[in-house]
This record gives sequence, structure tokens and C-alpha cells, in this order.
Amino acid sequence: MTTFPNAPKLVKGGIVLLDPESGAILRVITLQYNPDTMNRTLQIQPFTGGTGGDPNRSEALRLKGPPVETFKLDAEIDATDQLEIADGVAVRVGVHPQLAALEIIAYPTSAQLLANNARAAGGTLEIAPMQVPLTLFVWSKNRIVPVRLTDISAVEDAFDADLNPIRAKVSLGFRVLTVDDLGFTPKGGSLYMVYQQQKEALAALYRTGGLGALGLGGIP
Repeated sequence: MTTFPNAPKLVKGGIVLLDPESGAILRVITLQYNPDTMNRTLQIQPFTGGTGGDPNRSEALRLKGPPVETFKLDAEIDATDQLEIADGVAVRVGVHPQLAALEIIAYPTSAQLLANNARAAGGTLEIAPMQVPLTLFVWSKNRIVPVRLTDISAVEDAFDADLNPIRAKVSLGFRVLTVDDLGFTPKGGSLYMVYQQQKEALAALYRTGGLGALGLGGIP
């Protein structure tokens, strides 16, 4: 921790889980250390009109909707500091709780699994897919994005005497959920619209250059 009283407060990235119906906060997961890098990709969604697979050339500048945006990052988890002060949880189970909090996002709850099993045993013919919380990826106030966790992998590279992991690196992959996925009215859809509108506002702050900077006097 810094000893400078005027040092800016470090903002951490993390994940927020919301109730998809009420929007109530169910859990906040802060990353212990902010990753040095984050990979982002945007896959454009062009409109491919026309018949017989032939593109409609009059529609070449149209889009079906927002791009498919993905995030990839590595989160480091280390219990060294907690072990030095004999933190009870770290001493007992290492970084298992931090790992489990991230991994459990990918699971339906055990209660849901048991309920569906009971319905199947009772003769229910059609069982609805299990709903999970709405996941938000938070990376500053300008990036609060509804996402789906697409993949997670962990490398545990240090253990205590009881084989509890005490240091690990977790790779997380997310896909942004847009209004095409969520609609406009649910909480997730409105959060996505705020995210896109913030991006448009940031783009408006960019000071555009002139054609002269490109060595052009005009467009032929």
C-alpha cells in the first residue's frame, strides 16, 4: 500500500453478478491485481442480403447489428500476503475461494441441477434450460458491459503443505451481450446501450485530422 497521502486510489477491474430479473447485486468479484494487458476483438456483422447467396450490392454499407466483441485477460491470484499475516482462510484453503468464485460463474447451481433431476424423475417431458445471473465485466466506469463467460482456464503454480493452491493465473474469456442477445428492456440490454453510448461519446472527443495529414488535397 502506498504511503503517499495524495496518491490516487487504484481502481480495480472485476465482475459483478446481477439477478437477471430484479437487477439486484448478487456478488462482486474484484481482481486482486489488474492485468497488464487485455485482448479485445470486434467481429463486424455485415448485412448479407440478396437471394441465392449473392450479395445485394446496394446493401454493402449496412450492418445487421453491433459487432461481436470479446475480451481476453489473465488474472493473477496470490495468497502470499495473506499467509504472512496468518489470514485464517488463506492458511486453511489457500486461493481456493478466489478460484471458485470465478469458476462458479460457469456453473448452474447445484439446487437447479437437483430440481431438474427431480422434474425428470417425476416425468416432466420438457425441462427449461437453467438461468444463471447476469454477468457484468467492469473495467472502469466507462466499461460496464454485460457479458457471457465463454472460457476459463487456470494454472496453479504453487501449493502449501496440504496441496491447496497459493498462487495461480486464471485466463478469462468473455463475449459482450448486446441488444441482439438481450433485447432493449431487460437490465442487461439497457446496460449494453449505456456502454455503446459511452463509446460514441468517447469517439466524439477524438480530434479528427485533415486530409492534408494524409497527403491529400481532396478525395478524387
